[in-house]
Order: sequence, then structure tokens, then C-alpha cells
Amino acid sequence: MKKIGLVVGLGVVAYFGTVYIVDSSDEALSQRKLAQAQIKDDPISSAAFKVLTENGCGYCHTENSEMPFYANFPIAKQIMQKDVESGLRHFQFDDVLNSFQVGNEVSDVALAKISGVLNDESMPPKAYLSMHWRSSLSNEEKHTLRAWIKQEQKNKHSLASSEYKYEAVQPINAYVIVDEQKVALGDVLYHDKRLSGDNTVACSSCHSLSTGGVDRLTTSTGINGSKGPINAPTVFNSSYNIHQFWDGRANDLQEQAGGPPMNPIEMGSTSWDQITGKLELDEEMKTTFAAIYPDGITGENITDAIAEFEKTLITPNSRFDQFLKGDALALNAQEQHGYELFKQNKCSTCHAGQAMGGQTFEVMGLKADYFGERGNVSEVDNGRFNVTSKAHDMNRFKVPTLRNIALTAPYFHDGSAETLDDAVAAMAQYQVGVTLSKSEVEDISAYLKTLTGEYKGEMLN
Repeated sequence: MKKIGLVVGLGVVAYFGTVYIVDSSDEALSQRKLAQAQIKDDPISSAAFKVLTENGCGYCHTENSEMPFYANFPIAKQIMQKDVESGLRHFQFDDVLNSFQVGNEVSDVALAKISGVLNDESMPPKAYLSMHWRSSLSNEEKHTLRAWIKQEQKNKHSLASSEYKYEAVQPINAYVIVDEQKVALGDVLYHDKRLSGDNTVACSSCHSLSTGGVDRLTTSTGINGSKGPINAPTVFNSSYNIHQFWDGRANDLQEQAGGPPMNPIEMGSTSWDQITGKLELDEEMKTTFAAIYPDGITGENITDAIAEFEKTLITPNSRFDQFLKGDALALNAQEQHGYELFKQNKCSTCHAGQAMGGQTFEVMGLKADYFGERGNVSEVDNGRFNVTSKAHDMNRFKVPTLRNIALTAPYFHDGSAETLDDAVAAMAQYQVGVTLSKSEVEDISAYLKTLTGEYKGEMLN
């Protein structure tokens, strides 16, 4: 018994000694990071940055984070590597920390995720706290973070009523500054089949403005009847996207506009010279370009005009927008219950902001093996990994906007969900880890149907 007591006693001493060393190392590292940081000069941001830095969020949720010395110890190294891999797949924190720099803004999704873990107290994980006692958030620290979240949301100038001003989802602001001449030209080019190799396919062929900004096919049909490998995302509200395409390979709308014309299975042109040569034969087109661009018809100018046009493809004034702005009768009881379920099941964590998507890349199959169960895995299923080659980006895709979602079936990057109910049930299973009842699915779907907005003053259908 004495030996057992001695072993237990030594174990307790070793545990507390380890905790002391870990705690001291964490504190020294956080103090050094705070001293080096150049953050916004306001007390709320400064206090929030201090809380996030001192509680070790960056260890598991940022790339190339400076790790404490014990991260290289046997056993600890393997455990921490696994924690980092999991952390990066769930939430990449670099942009949050960068948002504290002057001139940077934190995304709606980041605010929603931090707010969510504060509410359910899931972060930091209990296993992490067992060795990092100081990382447990006090009530004062939670208050600090909530005050910061509220300040950031306030800075976004919500159009919602006071009741919904701080919701993760916000009404669309239809105001956009554009060059109207470029918009008019871009509209023509967007529908011009001369951008394709054989003059049969236009941008609007796969992204029709009369069918929700998509073609409503599992995968699109391009030049010569060729089938693409991925479902066409809607062009409506695409200006809200942080990057374009499912894998984010285009940084902005103009870069995206330059992709399909040169893609051999989409529009199939061989060069911009081929396209500009055809447009140069059109005297009216030459005159229009010359009035806007001193260098006339070029690939750069074509994509610039199309991008300017696409900035105007915003769909405000959905029934849900009207509800957020204070019209309590805009949604019926089922639709309002669907919205509550939408929030309860954390759908608004990723589908946040005005566009309810487009701000982040998320792993498809976070809580269950989507691709293993679906089968027939192909290169396109790699998602963001095909762009970054980073392991934590495997199977990660840009979160699609939910605006006008009732009009854009089939769903997901692979078009595998044929109906809105199918998509809702699958998202709950694979992304949240819950099984919704039939009535819950129906209520959420009913709510999502209220997200259909207007284009040029007319409700989409």
C-alpha cells in the first residue's frame, strides 16, 4: 500500500509540476506575442486580442504558429500535431488575428463561430484545459469577447431592426458603387456566345439569370456537349465571395470571368486573340469599348466589364430581409420556427452575413465521412486542396450562398442533393452531426424558401 501511495503521490507531483511548466511557458509566449502585436488603438479590440492570445487559440487554429518549447517533446508532439490538424480543419484563426490590425475587418463567419463556442462553452476543449489551466475563460473574459463581437457587428452598419441587429445573418444592402458604362457592356458580353470557341456558349449558358444564376444541372454542359466535373454555383450575390469557384482558385470576379472562356470543356476558346478578333469585326462593339477603355478590346477589358456587371447581381428584399427589418408578418409560424432551428443547429455559423455564405471554406464531411459514404471520389472532391496543397484543405469548399437557394437545385459541389430537403438533412448529418426529424427538415426548408430575393425590382422565380 505504501508503494501504491508513493507512486500516486509522485504522479500527482509530476502532474502539477508539468502543469506549472506548461502554464509558465504559455504565459511567457503570450506576453511576447502581445508585445510584438500592432493592433487597433481601441480598448475593446485590445482587450479581446489579449484574451484570444493568452488563451492559446492560435496553437491549434493558425498556420505556422509559434509553439511552446514542450511541443517538441515525445508524446506531446504527436498529441499537439493531431490537435492542430483537427483545429485547422474546424476553424482557421489567422484571419481573426489579422483583423485586429488597423484597416482589417473580421468576417461574419468568424464572429459567428466565436460567439457559438462562447455560448456552448465548447472551447477550449476539456482535454486542453487539463494541462492548460490558465486557458479556461473567466466570466470577465467572455464578457470582453462578447463586447468585441458586438462592436464588430455594429461597425458593419446593419439594416436590420433593433431586435435582429446583432444576428449572424443580416439583410442584403443593395447599394453598390459601379461604373454604369462598364456594367452595360459587361451585360452584353455576359450573354455573348462569341466568347466561346465555336460561338455556341456564353457565360449565361451555365449561369442564367432567369434560373437563379445557375443551369439547374448536376454538372454543366459546355462546348461540343462536353460535361463539366462540378455543379455550377450561382452568379447572384457572388460579389460577396472572398474568392470565386468552389475551390477559390480565382481571387476576384475579374479573374473568375477569365477562366471559363479558356477552359476546353466549358467555352473552349484557344486564346484571347481569338475572342478579340471576332469582336473587332463588330463596329458597334469597337465603338463601345473605345468609349470606355483607351486600349479598346482586350481580354483584360472584357473580363473587367463582365466583373463590373456581376457586381450588380445582388438580390435584396427577400421576405426574410423584410422580416429582419421589422416586418413580423413577413414569415409565417413554420418559417419562423425553421429560422430558429437553422440557428439552433449552427447553420448560421457558416452561412452568415448578408449573402449567407461565400466568406469561408469549410470541410465537406466535418462530422461524418461524406465522401466515403458517397463513393466515386475524384480529383474535384479535393476542393481547396487543389489550390493550396495544404493537408487541412482537403475536401474543403467555399460555403455557397443560401440566397435564392430554392431556385438552384441540385445542391453541393457534386450536385448530389436533388431537393432542398435532401440538402438540409445531409448538411445536418455531415456538418453538424445531428439527425433532423422530417418535420424539422421541412421547417428549415420552408425558411430557406423565404431567402428568394429581387433582381431589378422583380422577385426571382
